[in-house]
Amino acid sequence: MSEVSGTEEQPDDKVSRLVEGVRAQRRAAVSQAITLVESSRPQHRAQARELLTALAEDSGGRDVVRVGISGVPGVGKSTFIESLGTRLVAEGHKVGVLAVDPSSVRTGGSVLGDKTRMGRLSVAPEAFIRPSPSAGTLGGVARATVQAMAVLEAAAYDVILVETVGVGQSEVTVAGMVDTFLFLTLARTGDQLQGIKKGILEIADVIAVNKADGDRAQEARAAARDLAGALRLVRGKGEWAPPVVTCSGLHDLDVDDVWARVLAHREHLGADGLARKRAEQQLEFTWAMVRDELDQRLRTSPGVRAVREEISTQVLAGELPATVAADRILAAYDGD
Repeated sequence: MSEVSGTEEQPDDKVSRLVEGVRAQRRAAVSQAITLVESSRPQHRAQARELLTALAEDSGGRDVVRVGISGVPGVGKSTFIESLGTRLVAEGHKVGVLAVDPSSVRTGGSVLGDKTRMGRLSVAPEAFIRPSPSAGTLGGVARATVQAMAVLEAAAYDVILVETVGVGQSEVTVAGMVDTFLFLTLARTGDQLQGIKKGILEIADVIAVNKADGDRAQEARAAARDLAGALRLVRGKGEWAPPVVTCSGLHDLDVDDVWARVLAHREHLGADGLARKRAEQQLEFTWAMVRDELDQRLRTSPGVRAVREEISTQVLAGELPATVAADRILAAYDGD
């Protein structure tokens, strides 16, 4: 723990220092604040709540643009984000990049090398890049990411890009954090539609076919036409019609057009629609935090810890059905 005038820094002093540093837009304080809200330790959670309460009036503004970015493996998300982020910084924006990495749920740590892959953007004074934490559950990753967004917004970052490297539920999770969900894909020979699940088409607000440069430009335009046709089948009349465009993050081609489509989606939502969407997201996030907290309490329950090994042994040996085992674990938890 850090030292202040020869004595240990008290929790209240630490939170006050971080609040002051975040408001002053000091990068070290922003980084430390995000580390605090990412932590799953009980004492850190209490401090994080105090921190976020103090910063609440400085975050969550409607002028902050929150964009989720996902895509098929190898689509070039990091290259695209660096190109877009560098362009936005040059236009006077402060850009925060948060990477949601569900693989950390399995391995216990982030496997992303975003700062290495985004060499130009990572050294820009007006940009902040942060890979996701080891959060134990996808819900934990979501909790940490949403709270990290609040810290960045309090530090006057006006564009937040949330990248997910996963597929399936992680994309749905990210879509529930942001104003606009951008899906990147590639032109493939005849299988571009098979590689995209219907669920992705249902949550995407903007779709961009990346790597549309050189000899691949024509193929990318054909893929965009196919995707536009597919979207008409899954979207109802009167809904926002997600535009399908082409771009090249590597060569910075039409990246500005993709951003213009993102802003057009925000304009379509309008102030009332954006406020309603964020309110609904806050309600869902409330329940996500409840579920994550219950999961943490279950993991640290003395009663569960006492029966865990015995129940695991019996289930693995085929002596105890999963339904009965679950009931015993919950009974042990309730007994606390």
